[in-house]
Amino acid sequence: MKSILNPKFSSLSSNFPKLSSFSLFSHPRQFTILFRNNPSSFSNPLRLNPTSTTTPFITNFISKSQNRTFQASTSTSGDIHVIVGPMFAGKTSSLIRRIQSESDSGRNVAIIKSSKDTRYGLDSIVTHDGAKLPCWPLTNLSSFKQKFGIDAYEKLDVIGIDEAQFFDDLYDFCREAADHDGKTVIVAGLDGNYLRKSFGSVLDIIPLADSITKLTAQCEICGKNALFTLRKTQDKQVELIGGVDVYMPVCRQHYVNGQVAVETARHVVESKKVECDSYI
Repeated sequence: MKSILNPKFSSLSSNFPKLSSFSLFSHPRQFTILFRNNPSSFSNPLRLNPTSTTTPFITNFISKSQNRTFQASTSTSGDIHVIVGPMFAGKTSSLIRRIQSESDSGRNVAIIKSSKDTRYGLDSIVTHDGAKLPCWPLTNLSSFKQKFGIDAYEKLDVIGIDEAQFFDDLYDFCREAADHDGKTVIVAGLDGNYLRKSFGSVLDIIPLADSITKLTAQCEICGKNALFTLRKTQDKQVELIGGVDVYMPVCRQHYVNGQVAVETARHVVESKKVECDSYI
């Protein structure tokens, strides 16, 4: 499959295979993947041969039944695959590999990410080690079909969603895309925030999912499997976008210990602030 790579996106990490099947362009609207049509042939499982003595009413009923059966057999349904884990667990890397695999199979793909995440640029999904692919940065998923183009959307086979925790309409979009539009949807996002509580709507789509992959990072303190994200700063807002300067992956033991340390430091800072205010 011929590849047209824009130099802006051709420098990928050595951990990933060369993206030979991608046609990548500098603008998301031009981001298309060459695809092959492999129409499946469907046979009608209901083979009824009414005799000449069949009444017109019965013949008409059988004909309608055959049409309904054939329409049901040719209808396509999609699937949903969810990749979750703490920060630095490789969720985006896993998403890129899945998208690459789908593209290598000749399927037409597109990638979406939240426009809130501007850490490594707006129009790309980027791993922490620098691998990246162009994407559609959106504030909400419901606008994707219109912005991508209705005709182009119809030809689309696979939709990747990165930083899924920032989309409030994640559940409705995934259900519509898979159940009604026949798309394969691959979702990557945080399942929990820094307080180990549900983050956004990621956990809401678990009942819709065909597969769920829970990734782990490496605890920065002891090296064990890290399931949680510890916030280093004293900021309390739920959505605080940052990297290693703000977050670190930790195991259960060091999450608990770390939270105690962070809370203690926060109380000390707040008490000092009260003392200072009392002297003003």
